[in-house]
Amino acid sequence: MHNDEADESAAVRLTDVILGDNMALRCGQCRCVAYKTSLLVRVGQIWRRAAGFTALLCFTAVAGHPQEMMRPPAAGERLTLLPSDMAIFASADQRKDLPCVVTPRKADVGFDLRFHTGFDVTVPLKELAGNSEALTVVFRVYPEGEPDHTVYFLERFHTPSIEDEAKGEALLQGGMDVGEGSYHVDWLMRDRSERVCSSNWSFDAVLSAKDRPMPLFLGPNQIAESLPEPFVNDSARPAHMTEDALNVKLLVNFAPQDSQSASLQRSDTDALVSILKAIERDPHVAHISLVAFNMEESRVVYRQEASDQIDFPALGRALHSVKLGTVDVGKLAEKHGETAFLQGLIEHEVSSSAHPDALIFAGPKAMLDADVPQEDLRRIGNIEYPVFYMNYNLNPQAVPWKDSISHAIRAFKGTEYTISRPRDLWVSTTEMVSRIVRFKHEKGTTTASAAQGGVAQTPGHDVSQ
Repeated sequence: MHNDEADESAAVRLTDVILGDNMALRCGQCRCVAYKTSLLVRVGQIWRRAAGFTALLCFTAVAGHPQEMMRPPAAGERLTLLPSDMAIFASADQRKDLPCVVTPRKADVGFDLRFHTGFDVTVPLKELAGNSEALTVVFRVYPEGEPDHTVYFLERFHTPSIEDEAKGEALLQGGMDVGEGSYHVDWLMRDRSERVCSSNWSFDAVLSAKDRPMPLFLGPNQIAESLPEPFVNDSARPAHMTEDALNVKLLVNFAPQDSQSASLQRSDTDALVSILKAIERDPHVAHISLVAFNMEESRVVYRQEASDQIDFPALGRALHSVKLGTVDVGKLAEKHGETAFLQGLIEHEVSSSAHPDALIFAGPKAMLDADVPQEDLRRIGNIEYPVFYMNYNLNPQAVPWKDSISHAIRAFKGTEYTISRPRDLWVSTTEMVSRIVRFKHEKGTTTASAAQGGVAQTPGHDVSQ
């Protein structure tokens, strides 16, 4: 991901950065800000590229992880910290012998239905001057009034070489996920010279009255690491499944929200994976089959047959093969190639021998040059299950018109949900699963009546848009 054209007015979190002309440096989820020949620093109120650097520089986390939850050596044992760190945590005074400014971030619910919070730290570059510096951040978090449930986090940074007279400030970041509740944070950072900057604050993670019925993926007063990437099997299946035992098929278009983007952004994959996990965690859903595709490349990227759990690591690895912004010369001569791909995908999945209880599309708007002809899709005939489309659209006012997938599901009287906020995901998933359960029950009743000599009818379902 080239960052030469990055916005100088804001800090960005990198995934891939380019060093020199042809050497790639994989930063993963580095808590850093960097450019090809400069570091993003703040001068006054403006973030600018720092002068004097001749190579790509960034604050890189040590040991391959930007942040880790500290755990005792063995189960049942107590976690032991440095006495000096514990003394700082116990004191209400804030240390500034290493000058820094700590700004807590508000706790907000993400599409993964977890509260995300954290901090931004600015340090004058002159305080980090020299060949290199090592910064260690330790902080603890506990629910207010419950210090026995304290969770400790550790984060280490190596800084690049910095000139003695460097101007501006460097930015470091950290964070954690929590469930609903009130929390307290004690925080410190120290350098190799044992200079310390410390801070403490309290914060609330509270759902609004409108969002209160929404179940979160973390329980009240629960504290967890921020996931380093979305493709992890972290969503525990419900302990008690309902008798419905739904079998659903998901067709997900893994594409960026911005159709002009040359890569899948973390925010895009977070939202799409959250849609999958919201469905997977529903106690009515017993089995899921998944087809992940990319419309721009007109190909299926990953396929998983019916299973009780999605293999998210395998899905993530498969998505690494998506190379947006490139042109297949062989496809240039194809007129409406993306439309033909979508039509073929629908016809293949709907006509397969498997008979799920529902077919669910998900993804950002797919604005193709031409829509799949309705008459072609109607030739498939009636299908014995409902069709849905969970459209991930962060700004529906800016793009209010229907896309090609929305147009296609009309042939099957499909239902479309627009997901712009975390609450939309919960509401749409709840309503959609309820419709699927109702349809399955009606279908079972109709089949039973026909077997007893009654009049067989196709169960009706109102899925008009």
